[in-house]
Amino acid sequence: MYAIVETGGKQYKVAKGDILQVEKIDGTAGDTLELDKILLIKDDDGLTVGRPLVDGAKVVGRIRAQGRGTKIVVFKYKRRKNCRRKQGHRQDHTWIAIEDIITQGGTNGSQEGRRKLTKRQGQRGQTTGDKKVRRSASQSRKHPD
Repeated sequence: MYAIVETGGKQYKVAKGDILQVEKIDGTAGDTLELDKILLIKDDDGLTVGRPLVDGAKVVGRIRAQGRGTKIVVFKYKRRKNCRRKQGHRQDHTWIAIEDIITQGGTNGSQEGRRKLTKRQGQRGQTTGDKKVRRSASQSRKHPD
């Protein structure tokens, strides 16, 4: 069983027991959190796709640690002008241990409400009715004698 979860503007595939590194979420180590933006759930019953979210579904996790990523150096310069600027950045991260995926309600991948595509009449280049039929290039370029 797995789920696709959205947090911090990114989407992650999670399963029970996974450890996930995401953008910073407020809380301390040991706190329980619930992620409720579930886009898709795959379990034994089938695939449940949200429109846009799966109703009543949530992922329960526990914050393992808060930390910062590696330093990224941003170096900007203009050639031949002796203009240089160096800046560093460290992104804050949260590590989450996924404990459970809860599916309550929602439909099991039903296609209800989707419109059906109809088969087009006629062949390519031809239309039905009073309209002209497209001819091949050799037929349309013949000169009258």
